[in-house]
Amino acid sequence: MDKTALRIELKERRFALSAEKRKEKSERIVECLIRETSGFSVILAYAAKEPEVETLSYISRMIDAGKTVAVPIIEKETHTLRLSRLTSISDLEISTFNVPEPVSAEIPISPKDIECVILPMVGFDRKGNRLGYGAGYYDRFLAANPHVKKIGLAYACQEVSSVPAEEYDVRMDEIITEEGAVL
Repeated sequence: MDKTALRIELKERRFALSAEKRKEKSERIVECLIRETSGFSVILAYAAKEPEVETLSYISRMIDAGKTVAVPIIEKETHTLRLSRLTSISDLEISTFNVPEPVSAEIPISPKDIECVILPMVGFDRKGNRLGYGAGYYDRFLAANPHVKKIGLAYACQEVSSVPAEEYDVRMDEIITEEGAVL
């Protein structure tokens, strides 16, 4: 199956989960994620949009714990990510592709400072291959910043036996679902 067809199928699987089930599964994923990222001080985390694994509670808890949390701002024209430190989730507003971003409260942070990045996924396999939305924003960021630990978040229903991977696709170091760390 090619990436386009696989994306359609996996998005349908994710949308098939009720809002209540997504919330319940997200809470379990966040609890595992907190344990897995306890040793990091500077974390880049995506601010979730529906129906992705919810991350705002994680981000809020990390800020409250005194960690430096950055979120990406999508640069649509250049297909890159700009990073902004986040001091409160109330600074997020719906922006490009309906993604919450701190566009009115941007505090630039260098990618070199990031120790760990939390990524959304449309799908994944047990080899660490991640299927994203297809524009390559995170792949470009990860290729330019190989020093970061890469943790992908997904629901277990988004797992497939094999994700078609290109040479520019960056593998995850870890993948977390509601069943725990699966990689």
